[in-house]
Amino acid sequence: MAKIQRAILSVTDKTGLVDFARKLTALGVELISTGGTAKLLREAGITVKDISELTGFPEMLDGRVKTLHPRVHGGILHRRENSAHRAAVAEHGIPPIDMVVVNLYAFEKTAAKPGVAFEELIENIDIGGPSMIRSAAKNFQDVAVVTSPADYGAIAEEMSSSAGELSAATKWRLAQKAFATTAAYDSAIASTLEQVSAHGNFALQTTTGFPQTLRLSFHKTMDLRYGENPHQKAAMYSDGSGTGVANGRQLQGKELSYNNIVDLQAAWDLAQEFEEPVCAIIKHTNPSGSATGKDLLEAYKKALECDPVSAFGGVIGVNRIIDVATAEEMAKLFLEVIAAPGFEPAAREKFAAKKNLRLVEVPRSAPGWVLKNISGGMLLQDADVRPLGESDLKVVTKRSPTSEEKRALLFAWKVCKHVKSNAIVYARDGQTVGVGAGQMSRVDSCKIGAMKAVLPLKGTVAASDAFFPFPDGVEEIARAGATAIIQPGGSVRDQEVIEAADRHGLAMIFTGVRHFRH
Repeated sequence: MAKIQRAILSVTDKTGLVDFARKLTALGVELISTGGTAKLLREAGITVKDISELTGFPEMLDGRVKTLHPRVHGGILHRRENSAHRAAVAEHGIPPIDMVVVNLYAFEKTAAKPGVAFEELIENIDIGGPSMIRSAAKNFQDVAVVTSPADYGAIAEEMSSSAGELSAATKWRLAQKAFATTAAYDSAIASTLEQVSAHGNFALQTTTGFPQTLRLSFHKTMDLRYGENPHQKAAMYSDGSGTGVANGRQLQGKELSYNNIVDLQAAWDLAQEFEEPVCAIIKHTNPSGSATGKDLLEAYKKALECDPVSAFGGVIGVNRIIDVATAEEMAKLFLEVIAAPGFEPAAREKFAAKKNLRLVEVPRSAPGWVLKNISGGMLLQDADVRPLGESDLKVVTKRSPTSEEKRALLFAWKVCKHVKSNAIVYARDGQTVGVGAGQMSRVDSCKIGAMKAVLPLKGTVAASDAFFPFPDGVEEIARAGATAIIQPGGSVRDQEVIEAADRHGLAMIFTGVRHFRH
């Protein structure tokens, strides 16, 4: 190990930089910097040398060229134990650079801006930053490369306790992170520029298809105790967006398990279907109960009524900040996880006594791709976010649904989309009554949904995620006491199914939309 004597700092994300630079200065490290970074440090009273003093050239071409110089890369790349390298840099008066603190132009943030101009996109492709990072990472035995503000504290602490040195293990860990950073950065650029048409004005287009090359970059947020079963290892990764379940903030409770997170996602997805206050209670990714209400408290009570036995040990998702009254009611039941956009302080106090209950605050995220592993590859599809419009609803029976039945049908349809296929949901307006999930035969789902019902089935409606292949499903639904059905239609026996509904006086709506969930 050798003492770090000189560092170059050039960052876009300036979080924590001033404090880190002060600590480096206190350890006797000479600081060299560029543009806005140098200005920030000087304004904070920190002595810093401009990059132009090192290179002998001004920053030029609107900042495109400032660190691309032998005095920069020679200072980083020369091997200290190599006498020929030492002689070469000495001959040309190139001082060693022992630390590179660099993070990159915010290309992805720029690309995400609505209507971003192609010129702005191109100008936010960093050249000097990745070059310095790769140079430092390649020469990790002699140079520490720091690409994340999250590492500043640990690095400063280690240097303080070891007379300004960093261990070989630390330098190697930083180099690994650096190569991952540049790989992800290049991947983001390549994926974005695939959307740019070369015809006309080089405009960034909305993607209409899937990429020829699928580039994925995620960073690990936590190791999990195990996977679906204790003999399986598992971890959770984030896409870096700061949104969604992977970037949720756990406010209390024991460590999340793999199955907790899978159920949490299912609960959160269902809760996002509704504008009005809603509560979804999930067991093994299926809703045991789901309901809307004038407020969260009413929605929770109605959801619990659907199947209080299955709700025990369940995972809850809601679409409102949880208030103290709702928290008081939820705290009466043993639950594994509650996912919400937020929790009032008084609500958190109510939950505090339940030490193992996990509370997770989830930032909203836009629907994206759905990926599924297959041997030797990957399946990719759009998220199932197809809403129903009035023009989708086609009444095919002699009797049209009443306004109350129609509201109940549309509610059941939203819930049914989140039930494993084959899926049948019995419901009233704003409340599920029975859920038949994951059966190999649709008629069995009809029977199980009715069998699971705790509340009266008479006067309910039913939703089916796919068409009825035979009239027997309709017969079972009528026998249970439901009065209306919503389903996609499209079976070769649709007419027989419609005739069965007419015989029982049921109203039936075809949507033309299927919601398989495998």
